[in-house]
Amino acid sequence: MRTALCEKLGCELPIFAFSHCRDVVVEVTKAGGFGVLGAATFSPEQLEAELRWIDQHVAGRPYGVDVIIPTQYDKEAERTTEDLENLIPQGHRAFMDKILDDAGVPPLPPDERARVHRDIVNGRGNMTPDGARRLLHVALAHPQVKLVVSALGSPPPDVMAQLRAAKVMVGAMCGKGEHAARHVAAGVDVIVAQGTEAGGHTGEIATMVLVPQVVAACGDKVAVLAAGGIAKGSQIVAALALGAQGVWCGTLWLGTRESELDPFEKEVLFATRTEDAVRRRARTGKPVRMIKSTLSEAWEQPGAPKYLPTPLQGILYNEAHARVVRAKRKDLYSFPAGQVVGMLTQETSVRDVMVELQTEYLDTMERLRKLAPADT
Repeated sequence: MRTALCEKLGCELPIFAFSHCRDVVVEVTKAGGFGVLGAATFSPEQLEAELRWIDQHVAGRPYGVDVIIPTQYDKEAERTTEDLENLIPQGHRAFMDKILDDAGVPPLPPDERARVHRDIVNGRGNMTPDGARRLLHVALAHPQVKLVVSALGSPPPDVMAQLRAAKVMVGAMCGKGEHAARHVAAGVDVIVAQGTEAGGHTGEIATMVLVPQVVAACGDKVAVLAAGGIAKGSQIVAALALGAQGVWCGTLWLGTRESELDPFEKEVLFATRTEDAVRRRARTGKPVRMIKSTLSEAWEQPGAPKYLPTPLQGILYNEAHARVVRAKRKDLYSFPAGQVVGMLTQETSVRDVMVELQTEYLDTMERLRKLAPADT
């Protein structure tokens, strides 16, 4: 199961785990996979604390960091030294407040609102190119970070040069074959071919179609990881058969006891059907596959305001999300999740998931071996 990319990165299994939770990153890494911490919503100070903790718990193993370097975003949000909340139009805020008020969702207590607001603005404020550079400055101070992945586009030339100088491999996400060609031209080492089935920011092309296109665009220059709809060992076999050198999984870890979701959130997760993971712009202003809810659908209705650019829509939505979670309102709750969410029905552990993936992989390989013609 070990691929050439595993050899380069120093991991044992081509299972790449994307998570915003440091515990998931550590447990996957300790189990032989490669954990990648989603850092986009951390402040530099928070990221430093997270990476220091990971360093202390992975026994010297390598891991990665994922940042968002958007090509389209609110330029004023990058330039301003003021509170980013002031850039959100009052009409948008009133629209969101009305949805929650009409549903009977209480506002956050003042002290909690101040804390949540501070955390959201500090984190979402880094979802700009300059914000990502601040996060990368922190990541590169940690020698065990061996891979940096850029979501929403190739890293700018200055960032590429910085990562090259640090001898860190560079990855980028893509949802179209032509995106892959641009990433190759930019000099990335790894491309994550993310099909529409995936959670979070995703395109419209299915994984089974996308991966061969990206592999063809990369040739032998760049390693490809398959992402979107992968939760079984048999799907790892399929990804490798399509030419990928590993798989990138995210939603799969949300149902583990190590994930960042609390019991209320996991209860919603385990009740979500595959068809209830929908692509909506409500969370960040860009298409995100997320759990369908009354809140996500309100932004799709006639008369709803236009989506705000990154990072302002995220600041607005996440404050409302905090109110929903505190009130434990299942009908309004939404979280980024891929279509495999329908396969998650009960809490497990990262270790159990890793064992199951490998067992299923071996069972599938044995089943395929039996299909081969007998030696004559």
